[in-house]
Amino acid sequence: MLVQKLFKSLAVAAISLAATQALSADSKTAIRNIVIVHGAWADGSGWQAVYKNLSARGYNVSIVQNPLTSLEADVAAAKRVLARQQGPTILVGHSYGGVVITEAGGEDKVAGLVYVAAFVPDAGESLLGMIRGGPQPPVQPSADGFLFFDPAVFPMAFAADLPEEQRKFLASSQTPVAAAAFGAAVTKPAWKSRPSWYVVASEDHIIPPAAQRQWAARAGAKVTELKGSHAIYVSQPAGVANAIDEAAKATSK
Repeated sequence: MLVQKLFKSLAVAAISLAATQALSADSKTAIRNIVIVHGAWADGSGWQAVYKNLSARGYNVSIVQNPLTSLEADVAAAKRVLARQQGPTILVGHSYGGVVITEAGGEDKVAGLVYVAAFVPDAGESLLGMIRGGPQPPVQPSADGFLFFDPAVFPMAFAADLPEEQRKFLASSQTPVAAAAFGAAVTKPAWKSRPSWYVVASEDHIIPPAAQRQWAARAGAKVTELKGSHAIYVSQPAGVANAIDEAAKATSK
C-alpha cells in the first residue's frame, strides 16, 4: 500500500511538472509586446484609445515618439524602444510610420508588422517616390527644411470623420516633418522576412485606399478594411486594436 501511494504521488508530481512546463512554453511563445510608430504631422498621443484597448487585453504597449527629423533618426527611435521590450514584439506603423517600421522591423525581437493606412516601401523606394504621379499633399515648407500640412486643408483631408473641434486641434497641433525624411529610401524591407497585416482606411483622403490595398497585396499582408479617414486609429480604435491583437495571436502560435 505504501509503495502504491508513493508511485501515485510521483505520478501526480510528474503530471504537475509537465503541465507547468507546458504553460511555461506557451508563455514564452505568446506575444504580449506592442510597439506603435506614429506618422508625419502627428505624435503618439493620438493612439491613446488604441493603447487603452490593448492594455485592457493584457498587452504591454509602447508608443514611439518620432523626432521626424530624418528617416534615420526615426528608425533609431523605434529601435531604441524595441530594445526595451522583453520578448517578441508586434511593430505597428501608421502612414509615414510604415516606412519606419519597414526599415526597423528586421530587429530580432520583431515577430510581425501591422501597417495602418501606411506606406509599405520596397528596397530602394522612398515615400516621395511612392507618391510621385499621385495626389500631392498641400505642404508648406519652412525655411529650415521642414514641411507643415496646410492647416486649412488638414481637418477634412486627415480626419474628416472626427468631430470638427478635434479635427481643428489636430491641424493646429501638427508636428512638422523634415522634407529629407520623405526622400530617404528603405534598404532592407522587413515585410519580406516578417508576417504582415494591413488596416485599410476606406475613406482615406491622404493615401488612396486603392494604393493601400495594392501595397498590402505586394507585402502578402492579411487585410482588415475599416470605414474611416486617415486618422483611423483615432476614429476606429477598437477595429485597429482588433487587427493588432489578431497579429499578436497569429504570430504566437
